[in-house]
Parts: sequence; structure tokens; C-alpha cells
Amino acid sequence: MEVTAVWRHPLKSHGREALKRVTLRTGEVMPYDRTWAVAHDAAKIKTDGWAPCQNFSRGAKSPALMAITATLDEATETLTLRHPERPDLTIRPDHDSDRLLPWLRPLVDPDRAQPARVFRLDKRGYTDTPFASVSLCNMASHAAVESLAMSPLQTERWRGNIWFTGAPAWAEFDWIGRDVQLGGARLKIKERITRCRATMANTDTGQRDVDTLAALNMMAHQDFGVYAVVTEGGPVAVGDRVELI
Repeated sequence: MEVTAVWRHPLKSHGREALKRVTLRTGEVMPYDRTWAVAHDAAKIKTDGWAPCQNFSRGAKSPALMAITATLDEATETLTLRHPERPDLTIRPDHDSDRLLPWLRPLVDPDRAQPARVFRLDKRGYTDTPFASVSLCNMASHAAVESLAMSPLQTERWRGNIWFTGAPAWAEFDWIGRDVQLGGARLKIKERITRCRATMANTDTGQRDVDTLAALNMMAHQDFGVYAVVTEGGPVAVGDRVELI
């Protein structure tokens, strides 16, 4: 098996960035993955730690957000966001919410809670899990969903961190509780990822166009990919070997 893609999402639900390599650290999320998140005006959130996804603006409620791409300059923590319907925006999320929030509002469903505040959570990140997770996705499982949906699908819909090839479709569900070696890092597979309506949106247009959940339900579940925790840090790069321990 082999790593085929590495992705991070610096601002939760607001853009994705492809990487060639990354260094994972024990007990942490991928560096700068979901470090920032945009809380909406109906959020019930504390400033001192993790909070569930329902406190944040996200693609499940506003599909247009799914078409955002991102580029992060780690040295300056400057984030550039791009969307087909908005001018490019370059900001520092910790300091420029006065520019970010107005840029986002046209992309948010007006009948939903509106973006109100930017939060930051280092090392832990605003993952959808109550633990610091890295998500793994299987290219064969993706192809299986395409067949069920009878439509091509962008892999970016799943917002996974690390993609791999060389395993049968859905084999990753049998890995729960086992360790996986990814390049120089080792991870323990914790649980399956239950999916939401965000995956129904085309990541080029931000419009819902394929019922991915109906396709998954043909398999008697609504899951795609698995969450893992980093038990031994190390480098992971596209082309690295993936080995089930």
C-alpha cells in the first residue's frame, strides 16, 4: 500500500491544501490542520479548548464553503483563501477576522447561523472527534462510492488527511484497533468516520450535485474513512509505504 495524497485544512471547513510531505507528532493532529475555526453566532463554545462541530460554520449547512481552497505560509501564519465566486483573500486568521467574516458571509446560507468569531486551537485542532485525530481514506473505497453513486466524485469531498492505495475497498474498516505504519510515523486506527451532507457538494462549484449519503446507505452504513491517532511521530510523504501492523 502507498500514500497517494496528503491534505490539511488550516481553517476548519473553509479550504483545503495539498501537501507533498508532513511531519506528524505523537498525540497531535497534522500540523496546522483545523488550527482555526469559524464559530457562528448561535455557538455555545468556550475559549479554552475543543468544541463539537455544530458550533462552527461548515459545509454540511452551507455547501458553498466546500469550494474554498487554501494556502498557508507557516512562517508568517498567513492564509490565502480562494473561491470561484469571491476575490482571493490573504489574512492572518488570528488578527484579520474583520476581513475574513465579511468575505465568508456571501458563501453562508442566509437561513443558517452566520459566521461570528475565529477561534484557534494548537496541536489539538478543531477536529470532528473529541480526540486529536488524523483521517485516513482509501482510494478503492472512493471508487466504490463512485460506482454506487454512478458519478465521478472529487476526493476532496471527504476532507481526509491522508489517502492511500493498494487495499481493497472498505478494508480500512477492519483495521479498527490496529496500528498502521505511514512512512516514518505510526498511527492507531480508532473509529470509522460517519459522514454528513457536506460530502454532497461539488468541491469545484460549491453546489450539491451527488447524494453521497444515499450511495453510502446502499452499503447499510453512512461511513467513509477512518480516524487514527499518532502514536509515534515521524515524516509522511506522498509515495511512502503504508503497512498494517
